[in-house]
Amino acid sequence: MIEIIDLSQEIYEGMPVYKDLPQVKMNIHNSHEEWNGIKNPKKRTAAVHKLELGEHTGTHVDAINHMAQQYEGQSIDKMPLSTFYTEGICLDFSHKNLRELIETHEIEDACIQAGVTIKKGDTVLLYTDHYRRNFNTKNWSNGPGITTESARWLGQKKIAAFGVETMSPGVPGISNKEVHHICGELNFTHYENLINLHLLIGKGRFRFIGLPLKIRGGTGSPVRAIAVFEN
Repeated sequence: MIEIIDLSQEIYEGMPVYKDLPQVKMNIHNSHEEWNGIKNPKKRTAAVHKLELGEHTGTHVDAINHMAQQYEGQSIDKMPLSTFYTEGICLDFSHKNLRELIETHEIEDACIQAGVTIKKGDTVLLYTDHYRRNFNTKNWSNGPGITTESARWLGQKKIAAFGVETMSPGVPGISNKEVHHICGELNFTHYENLINLHLLIGKGRFRFIGLPLKIRGGTGSPVRAIAVFEN
């Protein structure tokens, strides 16, 4: 029996986005009433929505060209699909407070506690419970994040990616920019704005799928991230 756990935020107008990234706009572009030739309808029923949003909206994955200027050309459409279809593990850091850093030794300890090992090609998800505690509040942008040393350690493990519940993998102003640079340097990526990670704790390994849109030259893409358990 297969169990599928949805790890993705809804996309909707007015949702929180990171700093100066594009706000989400959504409206009815075509209605069924218009298609059926109804003049001056009392209600417009959506047949097609028009969306305006950034590549880094909601639950998304970063392309290598997003990490730093020197990686121009390494866009989302050129990244191998195997990056986004991997084995996964989820580690518990729900004890972490706002803007607190996750150190390398803490990741190692969390692996021991969970009884898992980080393997080459894995996606490593970091559960902090920040989404359930702080989504769409004044503290939503103040989540925990990994250190530069943790990012380098993960990259040296040859993982495909890691994923966080927060809007950034590092803590802005402390480690976030450098974490992006290390991802570019070591050629791995990360997912942001994941949800439901609490449902993965204690369940061991799973299949992680987070396929991006095939955006030509894209610096990232929203994804429908899922964890799949085959019992």
